[in-house]
Amino acid sequence: MVNEKPVNDYFSVAAARAMVSQPLALTNNIESFDVRVRVLGGGVNGQAGAIRHGITRALIQVDPSLRQVLKRAGFITRDPRIKERKKYGQRAARARYQFSKR
Repeated sequence: MVNEKPVNDYFSVAAARAMVSQPLALTNNIESFDVRVRVLGGGVNGQAGAIRHGITRALIQVDPSLRQVLKRAGFITRDPRIKERKKYGQRAARARYQFSKR
């Protein structure tokens, strides 16, 4: 369940649905756990990635022996990218106001 909705209803993109279930499928725990997630902000893929990371961390807490398998798959590393701040004198973080010579 994602935000009180089934995963198939919340994520209309098949790739996002697959991303969410990857850690459980990789460790053969897809039938062992019921997962309820609350997520907000970001886009569809960002939310799916955050859910995957959260499930991975929960699996490692439950069974530390799964860490090596999940690490090889690259699920433990958090995506460090964040929104760049808006700079003064500009329209956005990198977008400038249009220059007029005259």
